[in-house]
Amino acid sequence: MEYEIIVVGGGHAGCEAAVAAAKKNHQTLLVTGRIENIATMPCNPSIGGSAKGIVVREIDALGGIMGKVTDKSLLQIKMLNYAKGPAVRALRAQADKITYPKEMLKVLKSQDNLDLKEAIIEDLIIENNQIKGVITETGEKIFAKIVILTTGTYLKSDILIGDTRTREGPHGEKPSNYLSDNLKKYGFKIIRLKTGTPPRIAKNSIDFSKTKIEEGDKVYHTFSFDDKPNYKIEEQVPCHLIYTTSETHKIILDNLNKSSMYGGLNDITGIGPRYCPSIEDKIVRFKDKEKHQLFLEPESLYYDDIYLQGFSTSMPKYVQEKMVHSLPGLEKAVINKYAYAIEYDAIYPTQLKRSLETKIIENLFTAGQINGTSGYEEAACQGLIAGINASLKLENKEPLILKRNEAYIGVLIDDLVTKGVRDPYRLLTSRAEYRLLLRHDNADLRLREYGYQVGLINNEQYQKLLAKKTKIKELLEKLKSVKVTPSSNDILEKLGSTKIKDGYSLYELLKRPEITYQKLLINKIIDFNYEEEIIEQVELNIKYEGYIKKAEKEALKLINLENKLIPDDIDYNKIVNLASEAKQKLSEIRPTSIGQAIRISGVNPADISILSIYLKKEYNR
Repeated sequence: MEYEIIVVGGGHAGCEAAVAAAKKNHQTLLVTGRIENIATMPCNPSIGGSAKGIVVREIDALGGIMGKVTDKSLLQIKMLNYAKGPAVRALRAQADKITYPKEMLKVLKSQDNLDLKEAIIEDLIIENNQIKGVITETGEKIFAKIVILTTGTYLKSDILIGDTRTREGPHGEKPSNYLSDNLKKYGFKIIRLKTGTPPRIAKNSIDFSKTKIEEGDKVYHTFSFDDKPNYKIEEQVPCHLIYTTSETHKIILDNLNKSSMYGGLNDITGIGPRYCPSIEDKIVRFKDKEKHQLFLEPESLYYDDIYLQGFSTSMPKYVQEKMVHSLPGLEKAVINKYAYAIEYDAIYPTQLKRSLETKIIENLFTAGQINGTSGYEEAACQGLIAGINASLKLENKEPLILKRNEAYIGVLIDDLVTKGVRDPYRLLTSRAEYRLLLRHDNADLRLREYGYQVGLINNEQYQKLLAKKTKIKELLEKLKSVKVTPSSNDILEKLGSTKIKDGYSLYELLKRPEITYQKLLINKIIDFNYEEEIIEQVELNIKYEGYIKKAEKEALKLINLENKLIPDDIDYNKIVNLASEAKQKLSEIRPTSIGQAIRISGVNPADISILSIYLKKEYNR
């Protein structure tokens, strides 16, 4: 049978890509090594976190599924960075490792136009530099118009513990041993990366009296804009906080040469994640720190493994025992699953277009860790965009390209295809220049229109968005038109605010940091009420109006640069006075605009000036 779209890999990227394509009425096949391992969480039992939680909201706003599945399977949820301001607030949920994959599999099995198949893909069918299908390890050929590779960490993956190397995937599965070699044969630059995971501890072997409890929030949250909370606040499962000790540090330093990364194995070429280092890396790199915080996180209600967050290692098992037993509350801990590192192949992501289609083979898309990222959320958002753009290409429509001022997803993809990676890429709030615009609370206002345009948001969801926008506008107008008089000075004084002499609009009053909508409501200065999400949007826009306008002004400059397009057929070697490094980098990455060209490492302002003059002279642009 021939499909329109084949998705290779059943992780978080693959699930989003397959569902998006199938929802757009394209006959889709999801091929994975083991169906029961679809959407598993081989590492952290959480979804969201700093920046990542905003990505999950963006996925939901566009019509993806990660947020909805998380809401149905969470053990605990909290808003991070609430006191630090709206630009960095993000949800983080502890997800049940049994429930999450089950809920995801339900979504996949109930989706029209989507088939599932167990197989390991080892090669591609290519004719005239176009993808035509895939070849399984048994030699079976499956044909398709478009293929999306979402292979995660399974390309020639090796599990590393101490001085042992085992060719297998995170759950002991058989990896793909030849696909990355074949990709290299087709012209792709292949890189070797690694990541790791900490030990899992038996819950009943932990003395929790020596830990600090970390509970979920006492207010309800959801990742999805459509669903109501699916949990009870009082039934959330707590996490616990502990710290490493001087003994922990001594054990690690005394046994450093036994770690896979520090001498246990001499043939490691993979580069580990800079922003999620192993405990060995932390001890070596931050010698001045007396202790490092660790979290004891529950993995599921169906078994008692506790995830030792922050304690990733590739030490031998007997050293891991000593390390764990040096921690407070874990002196008698039983390790149910030992920590390990995993090394795997990926493609260098500057070989991708911003649509996530490869530049080397037409109609071949890639998404997730194969593109050099780390994290479930980074993978899922790429899968969603790849699924959308693969479908749009079949429909002869322009791809969905999210700008850096529109979404964290846009930041992530632009970073990958423009700058490449050295180590597994992790999304951080600091990577987004316009993070005040890319908030947790406004993801639907930013992106749901796009979701509707590409066909993943239905009319009911879209009408809800329009109603929300109308209410926001309505409330803003009311606040501008209603005046407060000096007769309210007693109340203002009680609220710790300066008295007024003349009429003062509620809009202006809310700009004062000590004044909140809720306080004005309680004191009956405001007598009209709206849903909490409407009030939140209005109040944030009023209080941060100056900062938001400044960010929007800066974003406009970006948009103008992005609108200065560079022709596909430009020959950079013909541009006189362009630096050699700039010629090499521009020829390799093939930026689509001056805006993207500016962000390429090794291309300096003088090069951009020369390029701009050349475009104006030769192309009248």
